[in-house]
Amino acid sequence: MTATRRVFIFLLLVSTSAIAWAQKKPLDHSVYDGWETIDSAAISDDGRFIYYLVSPQAGDGRLVVTDPDNRQHGRIDRGTHARFSADGKYLIARIKPRYAETREAKIKKKKADEMPKDSLAIFTLETAALHKIPFVTSYKIPEEPSEYIAYLTEEPAAPKDTATADTTAPKKLNHKKNQPTLHIRHLTSGADTTIDRVGSYEFSTSGNAIVYVRKAEEKDSLGTDAGVYYYDLATRQSRHISRGKGTYKNLAFDDASSQLAFTADKSPEKSLQKAFDLYYYTPGQDSAIIIASRTTNGVPDGWYISGDGAIRFSKNGEKLFFGIAPIPRVKDTTLVEFEHAKVDIWHWKDDYLQSQQLANLKREQNRSYLAVTYPKQGRKVVPLADEQLPDTRLTEDADNTYVLATTDIGRRIETQWQAGSFQDVYLVSTIDGSRRKIASDIRGRISISPQGKYVVWFNRTDGNWYSFATDGNQAIQLNTDLPVSFANEDNDVPDEPGDYGFAGWSDDDGEIFIYDKYDIWAFHPDGSKRRLVTNGAGRSSQVTFRYRDAVESRRSRYGRRSNAGIIDTKKRILLSAFNHITKEHGWFHTSADKNRDPREMVMGPYSYRTIKRAADANTYIYTKENYVSAPDLYVSANFTNETKLSSINPQQQQYNWGTAELVKWTTPHGHDAEGILYKPEDFNPGKKYPVIAYFYEELSDGLYSYIPPTPTPSRLNISFFVSNGYVVFAPDIHYEIGHPGRSAEEYVNSGMEELKKHPWIDSTRMGIQGQSWGGYQVAHLITRTDMYAAAWAGAPVVNMTSAYGGIRWQSGMNRQFQYERTQSRIGATLWEKPELYIENSPLFHLPNVTTPVVIMHNDQDGAVPWYQGIEMFTALRRLQKPVWLLNYNGDAHNLVQRQNRKDIQRRQLEFFDHFLKGKPAAPWIEHGVPATLKGIDWGFGD
Repeated sequence: MTATRRVFIFLLLVSTSAIAWAQKKPLDHSVYDGWETIDSAAISDDGRFIYYLVSPQAGDGRLVVTDPDNRQHGRIDRGTHARFSADGKYLIARIKPRYAETREAKIKKKKADEMPKDSLAIFTLETAALHKIPFVTSYKIPEEPSEYIAYLTEEPAAPKDTATADTTAPKKLNHKKNQPTLHIRHLTSGADTTIDRVGSYEFSTSGNAIVYVRKAEEKDSLGTDAGVYYYDLATRQSRHISRGKGTYKNLAFDDASSQLAFTADKSPEKSLQKAFDLYYYTPGQDSAIIIASRTTNGVPDGWYISGDGAIRFSKNGEKLFFGIAPIPRVKDTTLVEFEHAKVDIWHWKDDYLQSQQLANLKREQNRSYLAVTYPKQGRKVVPLADEQLPDTRLTEDADNTYVLATTDIGRRIETQWQAGSFQDVYLVSTIDGSRRKIASDIRGRISISPQGKYVVWFNRTDGNWYSFATDGNQAIQLNTDLPVSFANEDNDVPDEPGDYGFAGWSDDDGEIFIYDKYDIWAFHPDGSKRRLVTNGAGRSSQVTFRYRDAVESRRSRYGRRSNAGIIDTKKRILLSAFNHITKEHGWFHTSADKNRDPREMVMGPYSYRTIKRAADANTYIYTKENYVSAPDLYVSANFTNETKLSSINPQQQQYNWGTAELVKWTTPHGHDAEGILYKPEDFNPGKKYPVIAYFYEELSDGLYSYIPPTPTPSRLNISFFVSNGYVVFAPDIHYEIGHPGRSAEEYVNSGMEELKKHPWIDSTRMGIQGQSWGGYQVAHLITRTDMYAAAWAGAPVVNMTSAYGGIRWQSGMNRQFQYERTQSRIGATLWEKPELYIENSPLFHLPNVTTPVVIMHNDQDGAVPWYQGIEMFTALRRLQKPVWLLNYNGDAHNLVQRQNRKDIQRRQLEFFDHFLKGKPAAPWIEHGVPATLKGIDWGFGD
């Protein structure tokens, strides 16, 4: 082929590509609802079957059943909450009503019992037979293989006989509350046993029995057939094991399915003081018996059995853990409410601010404290916690002698200005309740080993890991004389750095596997030995290795505690890998009992999520994505030879998408900097593009993340703006303590200056957008430079002097800790360094602003007081600067309501299109929308 011909073909290909790009349309506001995600996925234990759920942003999803060869075995439209049966023969799922049907019911403002109901899907995997059951509200299947499923149905209320001559008139529903019916179905034969008026129900672990609570007939004042029943699946017989009206809660079997416990309150319905008792039952008994009540020996005076405390047996069945609590004071109902004040009294000695107390009121009213009894050995009650030692942690099996307990009593007030409280650490005997303090003033991660032989903690004060043998008397530092830090090496807040966490334990408590920034270490908790499992390969290549247990344990799958945290050192383990230089992700494997470089399975320009491995087969399923490729589901044995199972969002090919690339530069003070540059798919270096910088702390690690065109909660939807002809820049920001605003200038402004060097950037049309902490930095930057033609600040703090004493209303916490210790990074009180609060408060520098800016701040913001947005708006208005304030009524810090997300997405595009592309201003930009037209005219452009 001649050189001339090669040039001709090259130009033809370039021309053809350009035409193809030109034919692709930009994303518009109509695309959101149909854009899909893989919501959940699972693989059967034997690896033969896979299901995944495809969900649009709004509309009807689909549950697909396939296999590793991508042979589709079935599809359940609108399927959700799916689960394989323990024997691997069935897939059970709920089927949601049609989206349009539910929407119509909401439009008609139907009551809850009139709303469309779910159905149940029973899918037989071998035959692909699908059986549907209507009006299902819940279902449960046993943890161990069983031929049964249980579910509740609640049929719509029957039409009321209107006795009208007009037979064409719609019948009125009888609004009498529907009574749920329990179904116990044999999966193979389809035989169905039904029991009406059932509330809660539970399978035994082995699946040989079901316990359920039955309510009384409406007119039966005695509650003759109400109470708890034990149903034997082998004999198909029910036994009434606890009789009478009441509140029955916390049904719990032991692991051997030979014991049952629950709490019950059988006091009169109108009683102001509830009195729960702890009941116990074995299949050999006629009925359940009370083994603990408020008068039982061991229950403290003035305390009772809590109906809100979780119940669980130890694995060996010898111990039964439950909750006790102080008997609460009862409100005097003889008081006339309107004659008495409603007042909150804030006291400076309170452990928590009144706002926190109110935010957590229900949780505190339901708080219980751990206790244990021995159902087979005397049934003594041993309190393990109380108001002075409230927090306890059991091991997975709970068979061991000690419970880990912690307390921050006396140091809670400090959390107003300090992130996290200091804890004292105790071991509490489950035999006699005796307590032994093993550590004081620990702020950091605290954990007990799976076998209960050791307590380990990371102390943020000195950045070290410690171990304490439960049969010993001295703490041992594990990481002595090591050349690496186990505290966050990149910490840039004015607080002691946290740890990197740990992977888990060997199955005999012989080793704990702890992370540094890059590698995995194994420490003998007695301090005798330590080793570098990944052999330093992570640090030498700047790759972070992390252990991944991809097998979903059966316990966690069925809603019980999992055995997560135990690493089988006799088998090859899977490691995720992240390269800090290239931002690539991948998978490696190694042997946990040896020290050697992990072996690469795959490494590349993708992000991997939702990874699961079949319990009994070497088959993985996972989603893989990057900026261009949607997170589809794949299956593989080694991550290299893979099969793509799904193909979501094929419509993306119709739209001008984009590319993502890592960019690096040097800041004015000589710091290495990096960020992500997003360009349109049809990028033409001969054109000039407007650019928007979007930032929040550090974003470059997300280089290979997919960004769907989703209505924004108030951030910048990058893919949407890139598709519409913008270049978007996401720079990382590293902080200098005391000068967060100046740090944003250092990185954001210098990055934008670097972009100006490219002839395809229009330096006269540069914008910035940020939300929350990013919104603060937007507000700061426009007071320091006039380089930006438009700015958008979501929920910004503009006055650190007033925000310092403000409240985060969702949690009730004061904001002082943010400025002294965490994200706001001042590192001092307002009175120690007032000059820093003023330097970093945009409010005091707003006269310098020349950039048009939109503020979004909502009246139900639970993180940043919305008066901060008002302060910014009224100040700029007083200064006669172009400013707009959006308050989405009743919405949160980040928008939750979808209609509001769609609204702000449209306004963001109209705003930036006007100021960065020169398009005509929409009416809301030009004139606003007066209150008289609220809900009538939204002020959008064409």
